[in-house]
Amino acid sequence: MASLFKKKTVDDIIKEQGKELRGTQRQITRDRAALEKQEKQMEMEIKKMAKTGNREACKILAKQLVQLRKQKNRTYAVSSKVTSMSTQTKVMNSQMKMAGAMSTSAKTMQTVNKKMDPQNTLKTMLDFQKENLKMGMTEDMINNTLDEIFEESGDEEESQDIVTQVLDEIGIEISGKMSRVPAVGKSPLHSSKTKTSTTISDDEIERQLKALGMD
Repeated sequence: MASLFKKKTVDDIIKEQGKELRGTQRQITRDRAALEKQEKQMEMEIKKMAKTGNREACKILAKQLVQLRKQKNRTYAVSSKVTSMSTQTKVMNSQMKMAGAMSTSAKTMQTVNKKMDPQNTLKTMLDFQKENLKMGMTEDMINNTLDEIFEESGDEEESQDIVTQVLDEIGIEISGKMSRVPAVGKSPLHSSKTKTSTTISDDEIERQLKALGMD
């Protein structure tokens, strides 16, 4: 019972109209088929009267045939009109839906614009940029501090291994100059000379690296 009092929507009305128009089209097609059948029968009758020489009957039948053909042509015109009406109804329905969608979108945009404060949005973006920059600077400071800590607390033996590896890689070029550098295990009496020689050797290594383009 509730469905009987339900208000019809535009889609419901268009569906009903479409159903009626399709029924009209089917009826027009049936009428045209009947007229075409009657037209063929009348043509045969005119030929029959012509063979018997009945000119008056031929004239009467010919006039009826002309009227019948006019009626058949009208069915094509009506059918075309019905098709056009159906198409226009669908187009109008589509346009109404588009207009409804645009109206809904416009209302949504109005609501968003009312709630959105450009100044607050800009301030939020600037705050984010500022905090992001601070975070990057803090991260760099932490990384630099950690690098210094690990470099200062490194194992002397590991550092010596790294130096030895570098010397091995470039040993051919500076082997002659490095022969003057005292070995690590020399007597304590030569400790001061060892430090001085090591400093000179480091400078020499840097100079050789720059000469080889490896700095």
